[in-house]
Amino acid sequence: MIKENFKQAIVEAHQRLENLSQLASLAADKSIKQDYPIELLQQAITEISISLEELQQQNEELIATRHLVEKERQRYYDLFNFAPDGYLLTDVTGIIQEANYAAAKLLNVRQSYLIGKPMAVFVHQTQRHKFRQIMLELQEQGEIRTEELQLFHQQGSTDFPAELTAIALEDSQGKTQNLRWLFRDISDRHEKEEKIREQAALLDITTDAIIVEDFHNQILFWNQGAEKMYGWQVQEAQGNNAWELLSKKTSPLLLAAQKTVMEQGMWQGELHKFKKDGEEIIIASRWTLMLDAVGLPKSILIVDTDITDKKQLETQLLRSQRLESLGILASGIAHDLNNLLTPIMGIAQLLPLKYPHLDDISLQMLKILETNAKRGGDLVRQILLFSRGSEKEFTIVLVSQLLQDIKQIAQQTFPKSIDISTDIAPNLGIVIGDSTELHQVLMNLAVNARDAMPNGGKLSISATKLFIDENYVRMHIGATVNFYVKITVADTGVGIDSEILPRIFDPFFTTKEVGKGTGLGLSILMGIVKSHSGFVEVASQVGIGTQFHIYLPSKEGSISQVIDEKELPSGQGELILVVDDEVAITQITKTALEFSNYKVLTAQNGIDALNIYSQHKDEIRLVLMDMMMPLMSGETAISTLQIINPQVQIIAMSGLGKGEALLQSTGIGIQGFLAKPFTTNQLLSFVQTIFR
Repeated sequence: MIKENFKQAIVEAHQRLENLSQLASLAADKSIKQDYPIELLQQAITEISISLEELQQQNEELIATRHLVEKERQRYYDLFNFAPDGYLLTDVTGIIQEANYAAAKLLNVRQSYLIGKPMAVFVHQTQRHKFRQIMLELQEQGEIRTEELQLFHQQGSTDFPAELTAIALEDSQGKTQNLRWLFRDISDRHEKEEKIREQAALLDITTDAIIVEDFHNQILFWNQGAEKMYGWQVQEAQGNNAWELLSKKTSPLLLAAQKTVMEQGMWQGELHKFKKDGEEIIIASRWTLMLDAVGLPKSILIVDTDITDKKQLETQLLRSQRLESLGILASGIAHDLNNLLTPIMGIAQLLPLKYPHLDDISLQMLKILETNAKRGGDLVRQILLFSRGSEKEFTIVLVSQLLQDIKQIAQQTFPKSIDISTDIAPNLGIVIGDSTELHQVLMNLAVNARDAMPNGGKLSISATKLFIDENYVRMHIGATVNFYVKITVADTGVGIDSEILPRIFDPFFTTKEVGKGTGLGLSILMGIVKSHSGFVEVASQVGIGTQFHIYLPSKEGSISQVIDEKELPSGQGELILVVDDEVAITQITKTALEFSNYKVLTAQNGIDALNIYSQHKDEIRLVLMDMMMPLMSGETAISTLQIINPQVQIIAMSGLGKGEALLQSTGIGIQGFLAKPFTTNQLLSFVQTIFR
């Protein structure tokens, strides 16, 4: 506007000067003076003077206006050239007419180089089509706001992302006259956005759940880790109350955690939370108070880690440690129990031999004593194997004897209203297994049968040998082509409903009242039978009774053969040194050996044993050495004896199963290991193998 006024003032000044010049010419012309009155000339001179004063004033105003215009123009050029953003003025075809310093710097050229160049040459080839579209939209709409283009230097390959703003200028007739372009380098912004995307990707890659909540527990942020951990999608979780979604209810621990994080800025601990499907999981949760730009609290950042598996492993570790402690305790108890059971078992076997004319009742009582001593030893051994996680050792099991034991216990303990009968076929053969576990199987079935007959009934226990062929195998899971001993335990009790029958072997399933059954008996039974390569069948009718059939693989041999093997071997007068701190064990061992024609010397500890052996080393043929004794351990005594006589024959004895492993690990050479409690037959068989 200032520029237009300035032009108008100059035009008017020129017009007035021209008029004044004409008046001056008239005043100077003498011929004209004669024709005009003096008053008119004086008036003309006065007007000329006034006009000259006005012209001078206008001239001064014009000079001031010109200075102002120049100042504004300089200010415009300063803003134009030193603006931080690039500025280009082009015609409607995009030819650059003006360019500021920032534009030249961004495009890495001289300002003069830009003039006359098409703007399109500075647009990346892949985006020139987009540039042409922007040109068309600019002419149609008059302005373009915040478009992105990839620009680059014409003489190089370096390019950069630019944010573009443009406006079209029109002339007085509304026709587009030129285009003005403003652009800036947004590489830093792209880098920051990329960094944010990378950080967001890291938040999503992590398996931890990352959650941001406001102080009303509303979820503001929910990463993919949270989706995977809890099952809620981001659109389902955001905006919802986290405590209601994940914790079901407000707990004192959550309130305490929120209070702590508000007061101290952070909190961490374990929480129990729920997944979308209702599954409860254990969480290690870490809370951090988030602040805004001025340092005021704005939200809570929560990082959750699922430690359910870890806690289960810790529980298993604690259970393992408890079992290890049980093993240590059992080992200590086992040593004493086995030392107690060894003479009991020996006496029960020796008395019938020493007194062959005992009456039947006395013999039966001694047999019960022997059987229970063996079972006690088996139970101790089973506890030791369980606590150590070792594999059980199968031996020959006489099924007929096992069933007779079950019958005897049942007759002594079951109500008299239950009639107990057995039917055992001859020549059942030999079953290889763990007698204690098989005893547990049959006793469990007998007790279940008793419970099924509260008002009395009949309990039948039978065993027979049969051959299972391929046709039978195809119809029965777990069976193989082989000879089997089939043991049947049948009752006339209430029976089992057909709907329940398929579930009776499931762990913890029971039809008994609370406190009368755990539901583990039949599942353990199934596990034991399978570990013996056998299988189980059951048949039942409500109101009629139930039959359990246990199938165990039968080996070649017979009961008579086993009995023959149990005949006590005799010696030839060999001298044996028995060393044990338990007097009862040395006495019964000495009695058993002397009864079988051996000579025996005894010692109560390792020091006595060394003294006795030194005196009779040329006569002693064998040493039976207990491993755990006072004053000197069996291991030290054995090593010393081997120094005295490297050819000494030694059988180690111990009430601990680990005694044999200890000897093997130390490398002490012995001729055998006899685990307590041992039978007279086992003792004499071991001794006989040394003298063969």
